[in-house]
Amino acid sequence: MAHKAAAIKALRQTKKRTARNVLVKKNIAYLKKKTVKAIDKKEAESAEVTYRKLIQIVDKAAKNKIISPNTAARRKSRIAKKINALKKNV
Repeated sequence: MAHKAAAIKALRQTKKRTARNVLVKKNIAYLKKKTVKAIDKKEAESAEVTYRKLIQIVDKAAKNKIISPNTAARRKSRIAKKINALKKNV
């Protein structure tokens, strides 16, 4: 356990930041799952809407260093491929 005031404050800040980052990552996972389900059900419209929300959150997370910019690009790219394939088939 930390003894100095600065160390105690740093621990508090770390806990807050970690909780916030976990929430963002859970939200990304939820939207990704929702988008993939819509793609599997062949619902192009709802997949497109959730994909737009996903892009916003992923980009913001990358900007705030919650996830790596390369990870953000990879996630967006993989979902975009699936949506584009769905549009071609429908």
